[in-house]
Amino acid sequence: MDLFTMAMDKNPANKPLAERMRPRNLDEFFGQKNIVGKGKLLRRLIESDNLTSIILYGPPGVGKTTLTSIISRETKCEFMKLNATTIGVKEIKEYINKAEDLMKLYGKRSIFFIDEIHALKRGAQQDVLLDAVEKGIVVLIGATTENPYFEINGALLSRSKIFQLESLSEEEIKGILKNILKDSERGYGFMKIQMDEDAFSYIANLSNGDARSAINALELAVLSTPKNTEGVIKINALVAEECMQKRVINYDKSGDNHYDMVSAFIKSMRGSDPDAALYWFARMIIGGEDPKFIVRRIIVHASEDVGMADPRAMLIAHSAWNALNTIGMPEARIPIAEAIIYISKAKKSNAVICAVDAAFLDAKKEQYRVPPHLRDAHYKGALNLDNGIGYKYPHNYPGHYVQQDYFPSEMKNIKYYDEDQEL
Repeated sequence: MDLFTMAMDKNPANKPLAERMRPRNLDEFFGQKNIVGKGKLLRRLIESDNLTSIILYGPPGVGKTTLTSIISRETKCEFMKLNATTIGVKEIKEYINKAEDLMKLYGKRSIFFIDEIHALKRGAQQDVLLDAVEKGIVVLIGATTENPYFEINGALLSRSKIFQLESLSEEEIKGILKNILKDSERGYGFMKIQMDEDAFSYIANLSNGDARSAINALELAVLSTPKNTEGVIKINALVAEECMQKRVINYDKSGDNHYDMVSAFIKSMRGSDPDAALYWFARMIIGGEDPKFIVRRIIVHASEDVGMADPRAMLIAHSAWNALNTIGMPEARIPIAEAIIYISKAKKSNAVICAVDAAFLDAKKEQYRVPPHLRDAHYKGALNLDNGIGYKYPHNYPGHYVQQDYFPSEMKNIKYYDEDQEL
């Protein structure tokens, strides 16, 4: 331990407020009642010190690291913290050897805590860890903001219980802030602070469920607001606004938040709700999503969920693409919104995608030869191979149509496209 860390430990007031106020036990923990409330599974595992391997998955500031800190205090197991971004296979093996020695010599289990576990590379690093978990040498606690089903070895996931932590509610955030103002040991209970309810609400609303962000804003408000003549720090909505200038946006363009939001966007258009679709469109743009990705999804949706029920939807979707490439953002948000509204309100049919998927399925099953009358007959000698013989040219018939077979002879009475779905 270095001198700086020792000084910080001896004087907790030197630590940032969020670190000082980190809950020391489950009774001090705010939120996540669905997994750590009285009688819930994770709480029972922690309190009985019978923890199995778990993955804590959720957005920033909802308590993943705090829960592991509580576990480290409650458990009699050896608790080891590994850095996913810097650790290599060699170091992981060294930790595993240490855990194995503790098990053999003292019968003591070891818990490995790996924050941002998605940073561990698939393959070597995760495979070494998997072997230790399978053998019961270590209990794994992984914390991640990324969807573990996308980032973590399937075998490792199957041996771990996944707990999804949700963003905290505004009431939970306000509860945390009010508790800080009451706490004389680690918070601001020893100071005269008056905070308007509007200020609590403002910070809670803009923190977007991130407790750490809300606590940091409160700390800034207290430290930057001078006492009045009565020695009281008064924090109103204006002060809160200055300390919390911008809403916390939880959006990762490469993570599951990205996939969840675009899913909500598509489902809103499919469900003919233009208002919800516009909301999710705005959320993605504000979060930094590439508008080209969004318009590509609109084009796909126009053919997948509208199709021939309203072919104009595809034209309007492509017009939005052209507008984006011609005038750019933010102006292109208007023609994009026009496409979203039109497609949301358009008549729906999935006959096109059903038809093409069925055709692809059959094409993968069998590779029948092209019937002779449909083969290319434009080259010299083609007729000697009977190519094109028997083909009926539709324009030579009334109405430019003549009945004939266009499928391989082995395929009879095939119908992929159901025109009735478009009615």
